[in-house]
Amino acid sequence: MLIRVVKLFAVSGLGSCLLAGDVLELRDNAALTGRILAEKNDLVVVDLGYTVLTVPRSHIEKITRAGGEAAEQPGVSSASSVPPAGPGTSMAASEARASGGLYTQSNGAAAERSVRDWASELGEAVVQVRTPGGLGSGFFINEEGYLITNFHVIENETVISIEVYHQSGRQLDRKVYRQVRIVAMNKFADLALLQVQDPGAPKFAYVPLGRTELLSVGDRVFAIGSPLGLERTVTEGIVSTKTREIQGALYLQTTAQINPGNSGGPLFNLRGEVVGVTNMKLTFGEGLGFAIPVDQVVFFLKNRDAYAYDNDNPSNPYRYLEPPKRIRFSTATE
Repeated sequence: MLIRVVKLFAVSGLGSCLLAGDVLELRDNAALTGRILAEKNDLVVVDLGYTVLTVPRSHIEKITRAGGEAAEQPGVSSASSVPPAGPGTSMAASEARASGGLYTQSNGAAAERSVRDWASELGEAVVQVRTPGGLGSGFFINEEGYLITNFHVIENETVISIEVYHQSGRQLDRKVYRQVRIVAMNKFADLALLQVQDPGAPKFAYVPLGRTELLSVGDRVFAIGSPLGLERTVTEGIVSTKTREIQGALYLQTTAQINPGNSGGPLFNLRGEVVGVTNMKLTFGEGLGFAIPVDQVVFFLKNRDAYAYDNDNPSNPYRYLEPPKRIRFSTATE
């Protein structure tokens, strides 16, 4: 909804450039003129006189102040403001850290590249999740071994192993990690957060999270996962719709082929950002795959304490505090 509002006013903003005020030049060759009320890392709030508009920074090319002072392009981080990539970090992951450094979230300013280029660069961060009851996929969100998968992949399981294919020169070395901790899980959102805790584990390659509001119907996307156990399988398609309602929840619908074993794997855009977590398909049709939108993943990670796994009760995906004890009052007769 936010993107639609921005585009609506961007068309009418062409004629308002003649008025005095701060000028926001947008990516679609339009402009807005008004008074900037507030600026944040991901958005700018502008007073247009007849309404107040919130504009994502990813839609802004340049800001010119009322006095003619040009500001730095807000949608692109300067070299000094981007943290250096750590060991095993993909180029797309050199974005702003979020939520105490647990994951990175892109600002949407990275250049688009081909699926062939991204598949070789991002593949190391995509893993196979195995349990005694089956297998699925997952992906690392930081170098410390934290990864995302589906809840249904590890449901009712406590013995979990992670298969990672480390890039070593021109070859891939398969490594299995067996000390995996369940950090948090949300049954209703079908998400789980795990961590590899094997002694001597290296720094892992990881991928950045994107933003659902920057995704459009028709955008090209691709999935990496282990359908039917065939690890590192890449399938490509487009976003069919962003708001497919299924049992009260909204999903991304995609033509990228999704099969059993893809569950928990990442759905990428052509900027190398995770835009969804693949979790189901319609078995009686072709090209009808579904993924959990990345904004739900970000919500889950930001509120992971509310979904913390309780080791004392593995069947319970939530961790509750002890209820307050009843206060006992003494009486004079005691």
